[in-house]
Amino acid sequence: MIKKVDESFGDRIRRLREAKGISLEVVSHDTGYPVNFLKEIEDGKKAPPVAVVLQLGRVFKIDMDQLQENRDKEASRRRQTSHKKRVASYAYVPLTRPGEEKHLRAYRVTIDPQTDHKGVEYHHEGEEFVYVLRGGLTISVGQNTSTLKKGECINFDSSLPHKLSNPTHEKAELLVVIYVP
Repeated sequence: MIKKVDESFGDRIRRLREAKGISLEVVSHDTGYPVNFLKEIEDGKKAPPVAVVLQLGRVFKIDMDQLQENRDKEASRRRQTSHKKRVASYAYVPLTRPGEEKHLRAYRVTIDPQTDHKGVEYHHEGEEFVYVLRGGLTISVGQNTSTLKKGECINFDSSLPHKLSNPTHEKAELLVVIYVP
């Protein structure tokens, strides 16, 4: 798939979906995310969280990290110094290099103080490991909720719906490692 330099992530997803002749309803069914949520990503109204990017990669059978890259030289230079992506009340920075044959992906995630997870719960194939570097974290996985402090961690089946929130008064910083089969 040839990508236009000035295309947004949502534009590239829409173009890929339409080229494959797949409706938003089918993508919704295959990912488990609501049609309106996916449409907001395609329309550029929502930045895609990591879990959604991983699910879209599975559905389209491609490495979604490559779709997120911008070939523009200026954007590439900025990415080397600060490749932070902002999603609602949290931001994430990839720590590992993307690739089709890569199964582990690591991110440094920061969550603003006293924020709850808004919108859909995330889920994707594989496993997830979350280690709290600073602050605190409340994480719901399926029907279970855990509260973690600095130095504590959790490992879970990431195909279960999960969401993160920060009930503390300081910014939470996490190391998140995702295994994608």
